[in-house]
Amino acid sequence: MNEIDYLRQKINEIDEELVSLFIERMAAAIKIGEYKAGKNLKIHDPAREMEIVRKFSGRIEVDFDMKYVEQFLENLMFLSRRLQKDVISRIQTPSKFEGSGPVTAIGYQGEPGCYSDQVGLEYFGEGIFRLGCRSFRDVFEALGKGEIQYGILPIENSTSGSINEVYDLLREYDFQIVGEKYLKVEHNLLGIEGAELSDIKEVYSHQQGLIQCRNYLSGHPEWKQKPYYDTAGSAEYIAKEGLKSKACIAGKNAASLYGLRIISENIQDNTNNSTRFVIIGKKGLDNEESDKVSIVISVSHKPGTLYGILKYFAEASCNLMKLESRPLEGKAWEYFFYVDFSGNLNEETTKNVLKVVEKECLYFRLLGNYKSEAGCR
Repeated sequence: MNEIDYLRQKINEIDEELVSLFIERMAAAIKIGEYKAGKNLKIHDPAREMEIVRKFSGRIEVDFDMKYVEQFLENLMFLSRRLQKDVISRIQTPSKFEGSGPVTAIGYQGEPGCYSDQVGLEYFGEGIFRLGCRSFRDVFEALGKGEIQYGILPIENSTSGSINEVYDLLREYDFQIVGEKYLKVEHNLLGIEGAELSDIKEVYSHQQGLIQCRNYLSGHPEWKQKPYYDTAGSAEYIAKEGLKSKACIAGKNAASLYGLRIISENIQDNTNNSTRFVIIGKKGLDNEESDKVSIVISVSHKPGTLYGILKYFAEASCNLMKLESRPLEGKAWEYFFYVDFSGNLNEETTKNVLKVVEKECLYFRLLGNYKSEAGCR
């Protein structure tokens, strides 16, 4: 056996021991997850993790850079947190349901502590299982599979405008908008303990977060901007990395949840920065208090056709609140139009205007009739 074969065999033997110990460690993590679920405790404990890394860093000597040991421990604890999250989700996820009844499960795009999670908490209250999804489409899929009763989706922002992907998904899936919520969004620059502005080289956040803080970021052209799938997810990533050179843009909830310090507060361009969220469900709600209707239509690609449709709303004294266009796939310069207007499906005026509009359009679908948030109509 030559030297390289000998060393590879030795590594194989060590790997077998490592995997065995790793399985044993994760079994303990499952028990911890079950305990945290029962006590409603947070998954992430940054102080304990930092203590573990420091303990090993100070007591052992190696023939290579100690950062590799630190990264090994950080990745190990990251995987442990992920497993605990899965355990808690499994314990708290209710069985699939059909029909009406008390709300027990909602879904949103992002990690715990993101703005959508905050909206879910404010809209539905405490004690409801909240499922974090990787993408907007995953929220729709979870609703379709019966894993959640309602989905929380950001649809437009007062600074960066409409979120086109959500509009497209609303048309693609046969679900209904059942409510809305406006959230004042206050972005903060977050970093690990001890990090200062002078340490930062990279800034992570959802693309919307980066866009909404353009003025602040333009004052630091030396920073590399790194789009991430979620604001709270970027906070979790920064906490995991543990590097002063990496920061993120997220909310105060994320800072508290992932043990980060706020380096700069309220860095969004618009001091009145707010996001409108819609709540979607499998079925619409028959609510006498509903005062907002959302539809999606397409019309003939001829002069005056859109005007001809919109005049019906004016004649019926239906206040138009929103008109958003999205391109028709495969047809250049032709569009779907998303329309929000005042009305209730129980009223004859609303029924009549929808009947006329549907007759005149090439495509028509009702997206929902729901109560608008007071003061945001």
